[in-house]
Amino acid sequence: MSGRIAFQGELGAYSHQACAQARPDFTPVPCQTFEDVVEMTRSGAVDLGMLAVENSTYGRVADVHSLLPKAGLHIVDEAFVRVHVNLLGVKGAKLADVTEAHGHVVILPQCAGFLKEHGIKGHVSSDNARAAREVAEGGDKTRAALASELAAEIYGLDVLARHIEDHKNNTTRFLVMSRHADHSRRADRMVTTFTFRVRNIPAALYKAMGGFATNGVNMTKLESYMVGGTFTATEFYADIEGHPEDANVKLALEELAYFTTQIQILGVYPSDRVRG
Repeated sequence: MSGRIAFQGELGAYSHQACAQARPDFTPVPCQTFEDVVEMTRSGAVDLGMLAVENSTYGRVADVHSLLPKAGLHIVDEAFVRVHVNLLGVKGAKLADVTEAHGHVVILPQCAGFLKEHGIKGHVSSDNARAAREVAEGGDKTRAALASELAAEIYGLDVLARHIEDHKNNTTRFLVMSRHADHSRRADRMVTTFTFRVRNIPAALYKAMGGFATNGVNMTKLESYMVGGTFTATEFYADIEGHPEDANVKLALEELAYFTTQIQILGVYPSDRVRG
């Protein structure tokens, strides 16, 4: 199967790498914002959307979890991309030539140790791949970009230093979004993602979570965020291991429904995570 898949960033971004890894037969389509990825997917301009949701070093990607429930899309897959940060320079440049490195605000702290060790000053760019493109266009040996090796290939840059991230397990999780839900059991290990709002009763969250514990359902993620910019309504985002048709998952969701005012299944999809 082939098609088009949208991602946030420019060609050579880590989201582009995620597209190449998860959907190698699809044509990647760069977008300026996450909202643009959602809109292109929702409108049918592309077949799928790739959204970064969290990084093992930096944490969750701002706004994406609150964007998902109202996107009108469905999660059909997940992908984990090992984020290797590389120092990219123009042809002929050496590490000793570099005085400044440009990268996204999320990337800069991930290689702060390397930059400090080599006396390189970090500069914020809106996108790592854009930084690579601008370094290539500038032709200045003192300026480098913090980006992927894919970006180096695309923009004709030299890799001056490989894998300079401070944390060697640095990984970003991505979700593949579609206009069409697919809740089929297509792998031995499945993940179910949903959002919910608890009823306004004492210990509602504690009681809602009880069903997962008593039925042996492993909840791998539970996050909260405010709804509508107020402090009076809270929505929860959750990932659990299993399929809604599994007996224990079905019982847990039934118990959850008793203590909530709203449950929305965002996706049922194969697990790409490696057990520790």
